Amino acid sequence: MRALTVEEARQRAADLSLRSYEVSFDLTGEGDTFVASSRIRFGATSATTWVDVKPEQLISVFLNGQSLDPSALDGGRYPLTDLQAENDLVVTAELKYSADGEGLVRSVDAADGRVYTYGMSSLESAPRYFPCFDQPDLKAPYTVTVKCPEDWIVLGNGAATRTAPGEWTLAETKPLSTYFVTLVAGPYHQLRSEHDGIPLGMACRQSLREYLDRDAEDLFRTTGEAFDAYHQLFRARYPFGEYWQVFVPDFNLGAMENPGCVTFTDGLLYRGQATEAERSTRARIVVHEMAHMWFGDLVTMKWWNDMWLNESFAEYMAHRVTEDATSYGGNWTDFAFVRKWWGLQTDQSSSTHPVAPDSLKDARQSLDDFDGISYAKGAAVLKQLAKYLGDDVFLKGVNAHLEAHEYGNADLYEFVAKLTEAGAHGLDGWVDQWLRTAGADTITVERTDTGVVLHRKSPDESRRLHKLSVGGYAADGAVSLVDVELTNDSVEVALGNDVVVPDAGDDTWAKIRLDPASLEALPRVLPTIADSTTRAVIWNSIRDAVADAELDPRQALALFRAALPAEDSDIAVGSLIRWLEDRVLGGYLDYETARGPIAEALSNKLATTEPGSSLQLITARGVVATTDDAQLLQSWLDGSAGPDGLVIDQDLRWSITLRLVRLGAFGADEIDAELGRDKSTEGVNHAARCRAALPDGKEAAWARIMTDPSIGVQELLAAAEGFWHPMQSGVTAPYVERFFADIPRTGEIRAGMVVSLTVRRIAPRYAIDPALIAPAEALIGNADVVSGIRRQTADFLDDLRRTLAVRQAFSGR
Repeated sequence: MRALTVEEARQRAADLSLRSYEVSFDLTGEGDTFVASSRIRFGATSATTWVDVKPEQLISVFLNGQSLDPSALDGGRYPLTDLQAENDLVVTAELKYSADGEGLVRSVDAADGRVYTYGMSSLESAPRYFPCFDQPDLKAPYTVTVKCPEDWIVLGNGAATRTAPGEWTLAETKPLSTYFVTLVAGPYHQLRSEHDGIPLGMACRQSLREYLDRDAEDLFRTTGEAFDAYHQLFRARYPFGEYWQVFVPDFNLGAMENPGCVTFTDGLLYRGQATEAERSTRARIVVHEMAHMWFGDLVTMKWWNDMWLNESFAEYMAHRVTEDATSYGGNWTDFAFVRKWWGLQTDQSSSTHPVAPDSLKDARQSLDDFDGISYAKGAAVLKQLAKYLGDDVFLKGVNAHLEAHEYGNADLYEFVAKLTEAGAHGLDGWVDQWLRTAGADTITVERTDTGVVLHRKSPDESRRLHKLSVGGYAADGAVSLVDVELTNDSVEVALGNDVVVPDAGDDTWAKIRLDPASLEALPRVLPTIADSTTRAVIWNSIRDAVADAELDPRQALALFRAALPAEDSDIAVGSLIRWLEDRVLGGYLDYETARGPIAEALSNKLATTEPGSSLQLITARGVVATTDDAQLLQSWLDGSAGPDGLVIDQDLRWSITLRLVRLGAFGADEIDAELGRDKSTEGVNHAARCRAALPDGKEAAWARIMTDPSIGVQELLAAAEGFWHPMQSGVTAPYVERFFADIPRTGEIRAGMVVSLTVRRIAPRYAIDPALIAPAEALIGNADVVSGIRRQTADFLDDLRRTLAVRQAFSGR
């Protein structure tokens, strides 16, 4: 099925004026299909158009009372001719439930056999579960009716009313784009509350009810605090009636901003212990989706090239509001350590793109740009813009934009126009510098007799303005900060001290390089730097310099060991452990050579952390992932030993089981025994990860990943995560070349976000071999392969080339 192009979308938007949708669902069937019917009223200025529907069987089409031939359906598009000034279209179809997280997803809970459904309508997915005109700038009000089993409840964008046993009606909504229309139906557990006149609700699977009940007070409080903050920041109150937050199974993202009924992955309902960083992340996800109620839902982009107006804004506001208005702190530390690091890697890849690219990509290709650019870089750019303009001008322009385009659509130029009317100057240049170009400047430090000179090197001619602070740090803890505007290629700063850090407050978007004197002093000074965001800036510089083959990874590892004892941020420890696992162990450095010092440092850290603390938990997870002491891990499992205060809950038991499988101490019997303890959907997913790690489980896991369209999203991704490990390079060697031959077919059996997510996890990232460059290039260049697979393979190739360069630069030292 061909994807919608921007030219087609613009023409259809010019031709049509949507009046309303009436959508009915019949979910009472026993099989893997359901029936949906859409009645769409619309005006037309052209005689022809098409409606989007991707059915198993198109049952009937009626246009203005006339029956049309269902066989005219062509590649998900049904042609409409002889349109009138006003039209009444009724399309009825039998459609298939989804297992890949797109369309109407159906999931069976392993804990009790209950069936749950929910709708996911993001790019190209809405026609998989109801007929529609599927593009963001064709909005209309929706009324929905549902027939379902009598023990189910129904939720959606409008308030739900049970009209008879097994029959529900959802109230008419405000005008909505198709991509955030949702339906939630199943035997969900519900909780209700209210804040400032807004009815609130939450729901989840029955098997997770104890965890939602436990966390509901915290989640409702965070929701209320964010509503208060947004109502103060914006001049428009929340406009969509009830506000439901539903934790759904087998979700392929973190959350989706459906107005009135936000859906979240139910992995955010923590079954056991969670670190403060994880709880803070969950709070930010809640606040992020709430920001979309204004930026994205109230005012929507016209085409996908302006998705940054949704995601960058929500990302920026989530960190800002969560930090300022909720009980959760460390948000900007997380942004620097986690989100910005993700974005910086994306911005240096061969597939990087501007924050606001030209509208060249079709709807399917646009899915690839839901990445570290559209989220993290865009948010950093907005943070820099707010700092440059000042909050008064920034928010005045934002609110004028929301007021001018409410319930409609807008693009970058209309947003910039409102900022300009609010008092901003020179934004045309800012747009060109920050939004229309890709890549990051590099800011370096040169020591002088009177201080330092900052130098800016750009990958292009954009000459971006950087407003930032420069920090000087001494081993005794002394700190000096100087605010700087870097408008030219260099600027002098009267600042000394042992370590000099450009952008110490993480206020701009740039690659930071420390001077040799700072690098030499860093093992002594870094443990004394109190600001965790500054420490993140330093670590991003270190990690990036290693990736660019400018800094020996062994020097970075020595710095990790020197700084870890004093590190008090679970965000920092978790982020650095992930980096070491993903890039250093078996990548930049020989696995076994590097593993020992990392495991030793983490074990020493664990012995000194406060019992029961987040720092203890995240450090313990790092020990589990790196230790080779199978006897120690088995003693944690059987309860005969373990750190004081550390609860070995079910999820941690699974992590230990996985490590013991990789160490060869556990096999299939032990995995089955653990699954016997945890007969839940989560247990099934954990078991899939462990079975994929078995030496004799590789072929079965590979076959499921590459050929089984029925496997659920989370089980699929878990199997992919368990497959590769540097300790098993001999066992997995036969699958390295098979990746390039087999992965293209996954684009034929799955659709949407999960295609890219699968490639990212199942690409052979520990096979550091220049012989892989040619097959990777061939796959990337194959236009018959779906774009998400080619994009992720390009990212794999970028990582391979950088790792090869690091090894070549430092293998002899």
